[in-house]
Amino acid sequence: MEWSLERMREWVAGGMQSVRECEGGAVGTALCLALLFIWYCYRVGCEHSVPSLRGGYTPETRGGGALPASVLTSDLSSRLASSKLRQVGGVSGGGGGAAEEELNGFAYCQSPECFRCSRPGEGLNQRLYHSLQDYAKRYTWAGMGRVHKGVRDQGRYLLCSRPSIQKPEVFFLPDLPSAPFFSREAQKHDVELLERSFPALLAEFESVYRLPSSRTGSSLPPGWKANSTPRGHWWTFYLVNQGTPMALNARRCPRTWRVLGQLRTFISNNVFGNACFSVLSPGATISEHYGPTNVRLRCHLGLKVPSNCELVVGGEPQCWSEGSCLLFDDSFLHTAFHDGSPEDGPRVVFMVDLWHPNVAAAERQALDYIFTPGR
Repeated sequence: MEWSLERMREWVAGGMQSVRECEGGAVGTALCLALLFIWYCYRVGCEHSVPSLRGGYTPETRGGGALPASVLTSDLSSRLASSKLRQVGGVSGGGGGAAEEELNGFAYCQSPECFRCSRPGEGLNQRLYHSLQDYAKRYTWAGMGRVHKGVRDQGRYLLCSRPSIQKPEVFFLPDLPSAPFFSREAQKHDVELLERSFPALLAEFESVYRLPSSRTGSSLPPGWKANSTPRGHWWTFYLVNQGTPMALNARRCPRTWRVLGQLRTFISNNVFGNACFSVLSPGATISEHYGPTNVRLRCHLGLKVPSNCELVVGGEPQCWSEGSCLLFDDSFLHTAFHDGSPEDGPRVVFMVDLWHPNVAAAERQALDYIFTPGR
């Protein structure tokens, strides 16, 4: 039988006529509703049938629900097969490698594909707007009001030279409730999961940190990265770096990787998502800087916290606590320091980026598409 829109309309009209002829007939009513449903599915299928997005991302998996560990693991394999691994090893431990640009406390890779490293400008604004238009053509404009406004006003916002306590460097989503620190209730499930996993994460940190290489030598152990600091040392061991899984590191931390797969709001599919162990040596200070966006909350799970360590966000100081999480908006101006003595040892946290609770599911889906790694 040949299916066509006209034939479906004739069937619907016939069904409605039968209902009028036998008023109250349950069979006629059910038939009419069934035909209406089939016609609706036919129209939707014709208008919105599109292939899956690259990187294993599909809208059905990014609706804001839990991302199973099996999905995250399979995504790791597929994405590593199509992209160059950004594993960092042998970086100078004296405050950043010579081949990397130092700015705002970070060691930048200078890659034109890196949103964090590239300078905001008209080219970026055009790319964002074209990506948003492409997304809307494939899916829908519904729920895109704030995202569209953010992309449209991006150039004007980023070029503003006025001092500000909150100034994300890449993308600002307007009309989003903001504060330097957030209550643990903002992402209760993920915070509680991370805190329950504290022993496992601490054990795996110690397994990758205790390597036959001097912490004060000329090079770092494989997988570790040195970031520039005005004084002291700041090292990171990434499992996910700007949305890209670091396969070698992830294989050395299987339990931590499973925990990431169980988080409901981990940003795993766009460049704003990171997960790493972060080590700050005694006497170290991280320069004041802004994060790239306000659509995320950065979560720090304290693993080793000596005294005299502090995080300051938007002028508000907070102290880490071992086994507890701190949630903060890193688009606010922030800094961290460890004023303890060498005998106190380093400050260690597990850092992971979660969605801001007021970013809607439709907005998350669109942002995952617009800011897909390598796009």
